[in-house]
Amino acid sequence: MRGACREGGTGPGTRHSHAPGSHSVTDPLPDPLPAPLSDPLPDELLSLALEAARRAGELLRDGRPEDLAVAATKSSPIDVVTEMDIAAEKLITGFLAEARPDDGFLGEEGASTAGTSGVRWIVDPLDGTVNYLYGLPTWAVSIAAERDGETVAGVVEVPMRGETYRAVRGGGAYCGDRPLRCRPAPPLEQALVSTGFNYVEPVRRHQAEVARLLIPRLRDIRRGGSAAVDLCDVAAGRLDGYYERGLHPWDLAAGDLIAREAGALTGSRPGEPPSRDLAVAASPGVFAPLQRLLDDLGAWHD
Repeated sequence: MRGACREGGTGPGTRHSHAPGSHSVTDPLPDPLPAPLSDPLPDELLSLALEAARRAGELLRDGRPEDLAVAATKSSPIDVVTEMDIAAEKLITGFLAEARPDDGFLGEEGASTAGTSGVRWIVDPLDGTVNYLYGLPTWAVSIAAERDGETVAGVVEVPMRGETYRAVRGGGAYCGDRPLRCRPAPPLEQALVSTGFNYVEPVRRHQAEVARLLIPRLRDIRRGGSAAVDLCDVAAGRLDGYYERGLHPWDLAAGDLIAREAGALTGSRPGEPPSRDLAVAASPGVFAPLQRLLDDLGAWHD
């Protein structure tokens, strides 16, 4: 694996303490005895998600024409990207449905079935479409598994960075085999924060105004272009925080779990979970002041 994923204390033998509305990492434990009553399902779901994401990542990486602008059989480069997006989702859902035919699906490209098992897969086959279109490396395959409405496993595959992020609820977050931990919290004015912008002009204008008012209060702002990767970068300690309005469940599900399992806090407006109105993720010392500031600036509305 390439990439400088930050090592931390979230591997085996680490207890996770869940304060109200947050997930954080606390004191290490001695090596435990095997727990025969532990639930194997999340690990099984994670293994399936890892393989599905790997296959989809290879499809997208190897199937992208060298020059999308001159793709001979398509009316525009966007058509090629859309075709790859759909093909990747079909690969993922087909693989998972063959392994677990009773599960439900929620996918960006239209895969939506209820299922009967209590497990639902939330799939973004290509998060960072514009980056993919332009040949930038920051795009990802994002797959999460919900059980009874709670995310229990998540994978974010970033093929062009050679990174695979994964987490199981209560089991820590990893990049490959390396445990992740979010950065020690700096003061807000020294925090590096990422965001994203909507493509609807009036919404975009308001988001730009929020960013203009926010920048003087931070070290700086980045715009990476993939929500899933931004959340993993918070988990890996490359960012102190991230916020965005207008995200869908498939944008958030896997990356949110990975960030929380790396010790980050996530939410929306104060006291609310991440939502389409606003998603915020940050290291514990940055989260509350960033959340309050975003609320004051109206980042949760258009």
